[in-house]
Amino acid sequence: MGAKVSSGGGKGLQPNSEPNVIPFIDILLVLLIIFMVTAPIPTVDIRVDLPPPNPVPIRLEGLNPTIVGIRETAAGLQVFVDEQIVPTGGNLGQITLEHAIRNNPALNTEDIYAEARIFVRADQSTAYGNVVNVMSELQEEGFAKVGIFAELASEG
Repeated sequence: MGAKVSSGGGKGLQPNSEPNVIPFIDILLVLLIIFMVTAPIPTVDIRVDLPPPNPVPIRLEGLNPTIVGIRETAAGLQVFVDEQIVPTGGNLGQITLEHAIRNNPALNTEDIYAEARIFVRADQSTAYGNVVNVMSELQEEGFAKVGIFAELASEG
Protein backbone atom coordinates (compact mmCIF):
# COMPACT_ATOMS: atom_id res chain seq x y z
CA MET A 1 0.00 0.00 0.00
CA GLY A 2 2.67 2.43 0.60
CA ALA A 3 4.46 1.92 -2.73
CA LYS A 4 6.14 5.00 -4.16
CA VAL A 5 5.74 5.76 -7.83
CA SER A 6 9.11 6.36 -9.48
CA SER A 7 9.38 9.00 -12.18
CA GLY A 8 12.34 7.40 -14.00
CA GLY A 9 16.06 7.15 -13.18
CA GLY A 10 16.65 10.83 -12.33
CA LYS A 11 16.58 10.57 -8.56
CA GLY A 12 18.13 13.49 -6.81
CA LEU A 13 18.94 15.62 -9.94
CA GLN A 14 17.86 19.22 -9.92
CA PRO A 15 16.72 20.96 -13.12
CA ASN A 16 19.63 22.72 -14.89
CA SER A 17 18.83 26.30 -15.89
CA GLU A 18 22.19 27.08 -17.59
CA PRO A 19 22.01 27.22 -21.41
CA ASN A 20 24.20 24.91 -23.44
CA VAL A 21 26.45 27.42 -25.30
CA ILE A 22 28.62 24.93 -27.19
CA PRO A 23 26.22 24.58 -30.18
CA PHE A 24 25.73 28.36 -30.16
CA ILE A 25 29.50 28.96 -30.45
CA ASP A 26 29.75 26.40 -33.25
CA ILE A 27 27.01 28.17 -35.21
CA LEU A 28 28.69 31.54 -34.71
CA LEU A 29 32.04 30.23 -35.97
CA VAL A 30 30.42 28.74 -39.07
CA LEU A 31 28.63 32.03 -39.79
CA LEU A 32 31.87 33.95 -39.30
CA ILE A 33 33.66 31.74 -41.83
CA ILE A 34 30.80 32.10 -44.31
CA PHE A 35 30.87 35.90 -44.04
CA MET A 36 34.66 36.03 -44.36
CA VAL A 37 34.63 33.92 -47.52
CA THR A 38 31.71 35.66 -49.22
CA ALA A 39 32.53 39.28 -48.29
CA PRO A 40 33.64 41.27 -51.34
CA ILE A 41 37.10 42.76 -51.14
CA PRO A 42 37.16 46.40 -52.33
CA THR A 43 39.66 46.70 -55.16
CA VAL A 44 40.60 49.08 -57.92
CA ASP A 45 41.27 47.38 -61.22
CA ILE A 46 44.37 48.54 -62.99
CA ARG A 47 45.47 46.72 -66.10
CA VAL A 48 49.13 45.81 -65.77
CA ASP A 49 51.20 44.46 -68.64
CA LEU A 50 54.10 42.74 -66.94
CA PRO A 51 57.42 42.71 -68.74
CA PRO A 52 59.03 39.41 -69.70
CA PRO A 53 61.72 37.95 -67.44
CA ASN A 54 65.05 39.75 -67.85
CA PRO A 55 63.44 42.79 -69.48
CA VAL A 56 65.24 44.88 -72.03
CA PRO A 57 64.98 48.63 -71.40
CA ILE A 58 62.42 50.26 -73.67
CA ARG A 59 63.84 52.57 -76.29
CA LEU A 60 61.59 55.48 -77.11
CA GLU A 61 63.23 56.34 -80.43
CA GLY A 62 60.71 57.82 -82.82
CA LEU A 63 58.12 58.06 -80.04
CA ASN A 64 57.28 61.23 -78.21
CA PRO A 65 55.47 60.28 -75.04
CA THR A 66 53.35 62.73 -73.12
CA ILE A 67 54.49 63.05 -69.51
CA VAL A 68 51.83 63.71 -66.85
CA GLY A 69 53.57 64.82 -63.66
CA ILE A 70 52.19 64.84 -60.15
CA ARG A 71 53.81 66.94 -57.45
CA GLU A 72 52.87 67.58 -53.85
CA THR A 73 53.51 71.21 -52.97
CA ALA A 74 52.69 73.37 -49.98
CA ALA A 75 49.56 74.51 -51.85
CA GLY A 76 48.44 70.91 -52.39
CA LEU A 77 48.53 68.43 -55.23
CA GLN A 78 49.54 69.82 -58.65
CA VAL A 79 49.20 67.96 -61.95
CA PHE A 80 51.31 68.90 -64.97
CA VAL A 81 51.09 67.79 -68.59
CA ASP A 82 54.50 68.31 -70.21
CA GLU A 83 55.22 70.96 -67.53
CA GLN A 84 51.93 72.82 -68.24
CA ILE A 85 49.95 73.14 -65.01
CA VAL A 86 46.48 71.61 -65.14
CA PRO A 87 44.21 73.89 -63.08
CA THR A 88 42.31 72.32 -60.20
CA GLY A 89 39.08 70.97 -61.64
CA GLY A 90 40.51 71.37 -65.14
CA ASN A 91 39.94 68.79 -67.85
CA LEU A 92 43.06 66.61 -67.58
CA GLY A 93 41.94 64.40 -70.46
CA GLN A 94 41.48 67.29 -72.90
CA ILE A 95 44.81 68.90 -72.04
CA THR A 96 46.57 65.52 -72.32
CA LEU A 97 44.92 64.93 -75.71
CA GLU A 98 46.15 68.30 -76.99
CA HIS A 99 49.72 67.52 -75.90
CA ALA A 100 49.57 63.97 -77.31
CA ILE A 101 48.47 65.34 -80.70
CA ARG A 102 51.29 67.90 -80.61
CA ASN A 103 53.87 65.25 -79.54
CA ASN A 104 52.81 62.67 -82.16
CA PRO A 105 52.13 64.51 -85.43
CA ALA A 106 52.55 61.28 -87.43
CA LEU A 107 49.43 59.76 -85.82
CA ASN A 108 45.93 60.52 -86.99
CA THR A 109 43.77 62.30 -84.45
CA GLU A 110 41.55 59.19 -84.26
CA ASP A 111 44.55 56.98 -83.45
CA ILE A 112 45.85 59.15 -80.60
CA TYR A 113 43.72 57.43 -77.94
CA ALA A 114 44.89 53.97 -79.02
CA GLU A 115 48.54 54.62 -79.90
CA ALA A 116 49.86 57.65 -77.96
CA ARG A 117 51.97 56.78 -74.94
CA ILE A 118 51.07 58.60 -71.74
CA PHE A 119 53.50 58.26 -68.83
CA VAL A 120 52.53 59.27 -65.30
CA ARG A 121 55.44 60.48 -63.22
CA ALA A 122 55.32 61.33 -59.52
CA ASP A 123 57.68 62.15 -56.71
CA GLN A 124 58.37 59.41 -54.17
CA SER A 125 56.58 61.45 -51.52
CA THR A 126 53.36 61.50 -53.55
CA ALA A 127 50.64 59.25 -52.19
CA TYR A 128 50.02 56.12 -54.27
CA GLY A 129 46.29 56.84 -54.34
CA ASN A 130 46.91 60.13 -56.20
CA VAL A 131 48.88 58.31 -58.91
CA VAL A 132 46.13 55.70 -59.30
CA ASN A 133 43.47 58.42 -59.51
CA VAL A 134 45.31 60.22 -62.32
CA MET A 135 45.88 56.95 -64.20
CA SER A 136 42.22 56.00 -63.83
CA GLU A 137 41.10 59.40 -65.05
CA LEU A 138 43.28 59.09 -68.16
CA GLN A 139 42.09 55.55 -68.87
CA GLU A 140 38.45 56.61 -68.43
CA GLU A 141 39.11 59.40 -70.93
CA GLY A 142 40.03 56.69 -73.45
CA PHE A 143 43.82 56.55 -73.52
CA ALA A 144 44.90 52.91 -73.98
CA LYS A 145 48.64 53.16 -73.30
CA VAL A 146 48.93 54.77 -69.88
CA GLY A 147 52.01 53.74 -67.95
CA ILE A 148 54.14 54.72 -64.99
CA PHE A 149 57.37 56.54 -65.66
CA ALA A 150 59.98 54.94 -63.42
CA GLU A 151 63.64 55.64 -62.87
CA LEU A 152 66.24 53.14 -61.82
CA ALA A 153 67.53 53.60 -58.29
CA SER A 154 70.98 54.49 -59.67
CA GLU A 155 69.50 57.31 -61.81
CA GLY A 156 67.61 59.09 -58.99
